[in-house]
Amino acid sequence: MEDLKAYLIEHPFLQGLNQHHLDLIVGCAKNVRFDTGEFIFKEGQEANEFYLIRHGKVALEMYAAEKGHITIQTIGEGDVLGWSWLIPPYNWQFDARAVEITRAIALDGKCLRDKCEHDHDLGFELLKRFSNIVSQRLESTRLQLLDVYGN
Repeated sequence: MEDLKAYLIEHPFLQGLNQHHLDLIVGCAKNVRFDTGEFIFKEGQEANEFYLIRHGKVALEMYAAEKGHITIQTIGEGDVLGWSWLIPPYNWQFDARAVEITRAIALDGKCLRDKCEHDHDLGFELLKRFSNIVSQRLESTRLQLLDVYGN
């Protein structure tokens, strides 16, 4: 747990979070690894986790009938993968595939939602941070769609 806590403290997404909230979050964390080409999640599946990328690259993709899989954004070390665990009905909005071997810290969304219900300050802090990620991902999607479907 100490190794996970040390990494969480250093991760850009969680920097500045108070010690009490970090202690709550580390109880929901575990190390994970994905092989090249492995799907981390697929659109429509239940979203139960999010990931802090430690090493590697992940492509966020969407499927378009005429175009096949379209990469919306590629993320890597220091980035956050997944926000659907936070917003009902808790289903993934995109596919995520490891472009190379990827190591991450997985955070259990059900565990965190429970902790946020009991500590609204933690919930508000996470919601503020994830709002920025959602905004960035939507902007990337908009730009990609303009590129694919624009004249």
